[in-house]
Amino acid sequence: MATNEVKVLGSWPSPFAMRPRIALNLKSLTYEYIEEKLWEGKSELLLQSNPVYKKIPVLIHGDNKPICESLIIVQYIDEAWSSGPSILPSDPCERAVARFWAAYLDDKWFPAVKSIGVAKGEEAKKAAIAQVEEGLALMEEAYDKCSKGKGYFGGDEVGYLDIAFGSFLGWLRVTEKFNAMKLLDEGKTPGLVKWADRFCSHAAVKEVMPDTDKLAEFGKFVIAKIRAAGAAAEMH
Repeated sequence: MATNEVKVLGSWPSPFAMRPRIALNLKSLTYEYIEEKLWEGKSELLLQSNPVYKKIPVLIHGDNKPICESLIIVQYIDEAWSSGPSILPSDPCERAVARFWAAYLDDKWFPAVKSIGVAKGEEAKKAAIAQVEEGLALMEEAYDKCSKGKGYFGGDEVGYLDIAFGSFLGWLRVTEKFNAMKLLDEGKTPGLVKWADRFCSHAAVKEVMPDTDKLAEFGKFVIAKIRAAGAAAEMH
């Protein structure tokens, strides 16, 4: 496959932009990655490709219409290149369970992780940390059921839920670093601790998982911007 047939618009700090890249790597597909420096403004290609949300990631496959939203892109990759290893479970019930937990992570859990960094006051921060820890306990249980004793949520190989959850590990490590704490803890979530190490060292993941220190520097920049915007709003 020619490189120009598949393009991914993304941004290196974005966990959502990691997802289609991991899926393409799992399928051993060649693609062109186009870095969007969102903090400097959005490119014309991005605005044309995703006029509704104006967000990354976007997958452009040949002459087809651009595909938007990270988990929808992962599903598209799995269906469009069905000859490679399957990403979604073949069983309808297992597929539904994987989608359920992926939606939970996006809608409930990761917003709680982000809120730790910008929480106003210790009580707000404690509440956010408790929500994240509660979510990790739920995911430990889900991992035990979905993996069936194997290495990944998807079984023997990285699957849909592995991609959905694993893409957040970089920011989880940054949150731990900023707060001098362990959220993924050997005592509370032993299965997830081993899974996280396995996931991050996987050949399809290694090249797209951002360095924790580099991500932490970017995190400081983002938090400063959020706090500055909040302070400015309070002045009006």
